[in-house]
Amino acid sequence: MTDNSKDTIKMWGGRFTEPTDEFVARFTASVSFDRRLYPFDIEGSIAHARMLQKVGELTQAEASAIIEGLASIRSVIEKGAFDWEIELEDVHMNIEAALTRRIGEVGKKLHTGRSRNDQVATDIRLFVRHEIDRIAELIGGIQAALLDLAEQEAETVMPGFTHLQIAQPVSFGHHLLAWFEMLDRDYQRLIDCRKRVNFSPLGAAALAGTTFPIDRHYTSELLGFSAPTANSLDSVSDRDFAIELASAASIIMTHLSRFSEELVLWTSAQFDFIHLPDRFCTGSSIMPQKKNPDVPELVRGKTGRVIGHLMSLLTLMKSQPLAYNRDNQEDKEPLFDLLDTVRDCLSAYLAVIPAIECNRKNMRIAAMKGHATATDLADYLVKQGVTFRDAHEIVGKAVASAIKQRKGLPELSLEEMKGFYSGIGGEVFEILNLEGSLNARDHHGGTAPTQVRQAIRKARYNLAHR
Repeated sequence: MTDNSKDTIKMWGGRFTEPTDEFVARFTASVSFDRRLYPFDIEGSIAHARMLQKVGELTQAEASAIIEGLASIRSVIEKGAFDWEIELEDVHMNIEAALTRRIGEVGKKLHTGRSRNDQVATDIRLFVRHEIDRIAELIGGIQAALLDLAEQEAETVMPGFTHLQIAQPVSFGHHLLAWFEMLDRDYQRLIDCRKRVNFSPLGAAALAGTTFPIDRHYTSELLGFSAPTANSLDSVSDRDFAIELASAASIIMTHLSRFSEELVLWTSAQFDFIHLPDRFCTGSSIMPQKKNPDVPELVRGKTGRVIGHLMSLLTLMKSQPLAYNRDNQEDKEPLFDLLDTVRDCLSAYLAVIPAIECNRKNMRIAAMKGHATATDLADYLVKQGVTFRDAHEIVGKAVASAIKQRKGLPELSLEEMKGFYSGIGGEVFEILNLEGSLNARDHHGGTAPTQVRQAIRKARYNLAHR
């Protein structure tokens, strides 16, 4: 430790006989990153002041002075003119000190009946609730863009894949609706998480509550919470809601990473299914022909960053005894960064999705490869009374013959088809047609264009009525 050449004034320093070491002051300070909580800290303090007036701990004049002082401090911060002091450790002490300098001794009454423990817990819940709403709005925007593109491409045929091998023909619109469903679950997880976020810890004080006649239901109502938290010990130490949000964020990023992988593949020369405008791509410093899909690649890469923050928060909490511990200062940087990252990645996709241009010709050519309608031929045989296992074997032999001849299944002659099963008729070529394959799957959740359009209508209704 270094010698401390400067006496730092602490609001909690009454029982200390020497000033805080300069290194310790820097090491323990959080104001460099928790200052972004200032709007929520001020919002919580205003609600607390109003409650103190309501229960008679502040006069009307004192409460008004505090509320007006906090509002003026918020204005100064918003203008970028606030002097954040590392000696005051965190956002809470910086604002309280500024308030006291601005309105005098009455400013010191604001902390009556609360602790920084319940104060920061309240701030974080207000912040997280705000961020959930922002992320949910972005997800809704992407979903709307997906529906527009899916409607446009409802009849566009592409190969569906399993194991990245051509499996069956699907509508590109149907594929996009799969993305929509993934995001819909993400939205529902966020809204469900929000329910557990939306409880007020304010009034739990340090860990045991307070001797002052506070009204926690009143502050909860003022701050838009569902209710006060139920147990003071849990109120100040709980970070489950942050971990839950980090988990939901990690799933969101996993979905975006899967989208990104497909975009990277589809824009490659080997696939050439879609085109992304130049504004979403970059070039190479040495290879002049290159056009790299950097936006989806970066989203794919940032997924590990968010999942890493989830692991950090889980590890942070795993050994903490009740109630509050200073370890919890370490919850903010990963939480802030993961939320910023998720919002940036969602914002990127909000711009990318409407800009996707399909190469329908190449998608169709690809769907004609790999004998994608083989299952349709097997289904056709089953409908003629062949057991599915026998039909599977018959079609397998037909595929082997086509491969040997370097043909597609529809290119085999009727005579060749009858050689595998005598009951095959000329109508089989309608079955092996790509559009026929799509249209045959005309049931709820199927890839038939009529089902795709019906799913789009339902999805649009659900989006509008959230």
